Amino acid sequence: MRLYLDGHGERYALEQLQMSLFPDEPMEFCPAPFDGDGAVSTLERRGEYLVATGRIRRGGRDASGVCRLPAAEETVPLRRRILQQSYYLAAIQLLDEPPAWGALAGVRPTKLTTRLLQQGGTAEDCDRMLRDVYYVSPRRRRLCVDASLASAEAAALLEPTDLSLYVGIPFCPSRCAYCSFVSQSTEKQAGLLEPFLEALLREVETAGRLLAATPFRVRTVYMGGGTPTTLSAPQLQRLLAAISSHFDLSRCLEYTVEGGRPDTLDPEKLAVLREGGVGRISINPQTMRDDVLRRMGRRHTAADTRRAFADAAAAGFRDINMDLIAGLPGDDPAGFAASLEECLVLGPANVTVHTLAIKRGSDLHMDRDGLLPAAQVARMLDDAEARLRRGGYRPYYLYRQKYMSGSFENVGWCLPGRAGLYNIYMMEELHSILSLGGGGMSKANLPGGRLERFHNPKYPREYLEHLDETLQRHEAFLRLLCETEETHEPI
Repeated sequence: MRLYLDGHGERYALEQLQMSLFPDEPMEFCPAPFDGDGAVSTLERRGEYLVATGRIRRGGRDASGVCRLPAAEETVPLRRRILQQSYYLAAIQLLDEPPAWGALAGVRPTKLTTRLLQQGGTAEDCDRMLRDVYYVSPRRRRLCVDASLASAEAAALLEPTDLSLYVGIPFCPSRCAYCSFVSQSTEKQAGLLEPFLEALLREVETAGRLLAATPFRVRTVYMGGGTPTTLSAPQLQRLLAAISSHFDLSRCLEYTVEGGRPDTLDPEKLAVLREGGVGRISINPQTMRDDVLRRMGRRHTAADTRRAFADAAAAGFRDINMDLIAGLPGDDPAGFAASLEECLVLGPANVTVHTLAIKRGSDLHMDRDGLLPAAQVARMLDDAEARLRRGGYRPYYLYRQKYMSGSFENVGWCLPGRAGLYNIYMMEELHSILSLGGGGMSKANLPGGRLERFHNPKYPREYLEHLDETLQRHEAFLRLLCETEETHEPI
């Protein structure tokens, strides 16, 4: 869809909203007015008001929407808000039904409601804001508010000098069709595993020494990837021992490792994880339908998932997360409901329900055969929510992604008192994250809500070649935290 901006340059704000409203019509920005189908977003001053107008012509039909803001109250966020609102009010006149998330275009809708709660607002205030300002549907409003209530509880556990530690292992047994994460298949890159681990051990030692010289302490640890359990049991043992040796984990509330692929887990590895201090693990089937697993390139079966879960429980794990994806090609609402039911029979503490996202780096981005219509994905999500709530689970974190089926959401569900804290702290950006390993990104959470990001090299070979620069970035990251004296309350 073509778009002309008149009187402003807020391209990004409208592009994000357009992706939710018209996901199959990529936005084309035009430097001058045009005739025919497309949209015009106008911002102008009329007396004491700033007025935003959205006009859309689509298939020969015309629609417009207008929002205004007292000029004396103008800020960048409020200006963007009325531009998005006016565009949304025009768009919904041309759609069969309004989108579930209304005019909310960001990936972290709960940040708005969590902030309102921390400023003294109530759950009712949050619901009212989502309804009246962003036009969010009742079901999504409830999800958002419930997740923010869990976020507020998790934020209350933090001290000003807390941070989380992330360790990225960018290897997997094979590449899934829907995946765009930075990871290397061990089928092709197995020879890089040991050199990568040696470099990571050096990074752990250096980062631990640097952190020990600051007032900051680790509150949660999360090892992700990729699939960390692609490492062998002896390799995992060396890595966990190094983390425990070089980082002070005496204040650590949660230590998670992504088991991810059930075919990478066995009793020996699970015992190593438990002995190494890990208390929470993910075992992610994505679906319990073997035909869908094969289609997605996952080299395991539903039976492997059940075995891995039983082995993890026998090893002493009580906090086990399981991921499912709604909208996988070859699946359907009945099959997704059956997969969820099979998982719940196992009794996980957490269940994360993802919506399929067609990411640019994934195989599915090139081959979209069999993708489900948004209505079927919506039914999967709605049925899952109803079943999980009946089972005593509640939402504890929520986020959205670009190119998601139906522009829906990913939701983490937990039993009472079993929320995954790292997921909340990372997604809500409640404190700083020190990231090690391939593809990691450290985030310095600075006063005033400002974030500074420090990226590790993405690919294993690149990581090995630029380790010294990575270590220098850690030093700069921690120096920045200390210089700004992060003693403000979590945002």
